[in-house]
Amino acid sequence: MRQKTPKIKNFKFLSHTADVKFQAFGKSLEEAFDNSTLALTNIICDDQIKGLKRIDIKVNGNDLESLLYNFLEEVIYVLETKGFLLDKVKKIKINKEKFRLEAELAGDKVKNYELSGHVKAITYNDMFVKHDKKKKQWICQVVVDV
Repeated sequence: MRQKTPKIKNFKFLSHTADVKFQAFGKSLEEAFDNSTLALTNIICDDQIKGLKRIDIKVNGNDLESLLYNFLEEVIYVLETKGFLLDKVKKIKINKEKFRLEAELAGDKVKNYELSGHVKAITYNDMFVKHDKKKKQWICQVVVDV
């Protein structure tokens, strides 16, 4: 009998007093970072976003937490400055030793959608990026100031 590979949830929201807190999961660090953007986009818009446009981004960090922080802040930045609403991450490459990330984002013009929430900023409060060796998955925890 073949053993099935267990499915990993993309992300889940956790209770938080004033802000929005989530954990994103992935079999790889890249998948966990990607799923973090899905959670972030879910806070901003309930609609199904069309991936009609592409944007390339590059961010650096001092560690994995600052790299995740800078990545999510860049997603917010392109929303606010370029009117680009993320649908999904098409490609993502993370250098764990140099804490560098390159990604191709797919999305659409924000004016084509009704927003359900406003994200002010990503916070370092309660943030972590870790590998759970027992469950064989990466976990990113983020608190978003809304």
